[in-house]
Amino acid sequence: MHEEIRPSSPFDFSRRGFVVTSLAAGFAAAVRPVAAATITTDTAGLEAGEVKIPVSDGEIPAYMARPAKDGAFPTVLVVQEIFGVHEHIKDICRRFAKLGYLAIAPELYARQGDVSGMTDIPKLIKEVVSKVPDAQVMSDLDAAVGWAEKSGHGDVSKLGITGFCWGGRITWLYSAHNPKLKAGVAWYGRVVGPTDDLHPKNPVDVAANLHAPVLGLYGGQDSGIPLDAVKQMQEAIAKADKPSEIHVYPDAQHGFHADYRPSYNKADADDGWQRLQAWFQKHGAA
Repeated sequence: MHEEIRPSSPFDFSRRGFVVTSLAAGFAAAVRPVAAATITTDTAGLEAGEVKIPVSDGEIPAYMARPAKDGAFPTVLVVQEIFGVHEHIKDICRRFAKLGYLAIAPELYARQGDVSGMTDIPKLIKEVVSKVPDAQVMSDLDAAVGWAEKSGHGDVSKLGITGFCWGGRITWLYSAHNPKLKAGVAWYGRVVGPTDDLHPKNPVDVAANLHAPVLGLYGGQDSGIPLDAVKQMQEAIAKADKPSEIHVYPDAQHGFHADYRPSYNKADADDGWQRLQAWFQKHGAA
């Protein structure tokens, strides 16, 4: 299952080592204690667990879940929050697998640092997350798609992507990166903000270049992503005449889908999950 797939990006990673070589168990330290509402999806009828994704400079760990039967399944990339691939992201992969997908969540900070044991969120962002280049992320996601196809169980002609928080921003960017993508769903991902050499563009900058339609799901009470920023993205989509959409939940906070956190809003999370499935179905990612 581990045939080497070369990512499409020419970004040079050769001088980097790998800090994370295996996924951590449980929830990231920064999010503990977890809430009573935390959802746990079992592995009955599934093939699920850690896999290794070959990339240009070695391999990165990822969590994969799919139905435990023969066949090639619609493939979805699940992009982590700032907390890395911890138990919540793994559970989302299992939820997709229960719906008939091959879901894969690569650890996209593997070269920059292990955030699983860090409790100080500003430090986590400064020391690890801020150092992860967008080009590296695009390349690693390409490699995950290649792995899924080579495994024989991923139908990448039905390719979707979804991401949360940090991964929501990545969902927009990847939708402008991969012309083979069918659909994306971005949960409360930043759309405007400062840029630098590692992060040269915001989603608002690539609205005209989206290859796949993206559904953005945002919270009206999100203090980190104000509604005026969301409006800028809506205007950019409209100007580009793209089929992407943004839905705002008026009473939801940032992280409203994260059932392990106090920000969880079950009604809006459930509605968003149904919208995701309908969006994937509509646009050929199911």
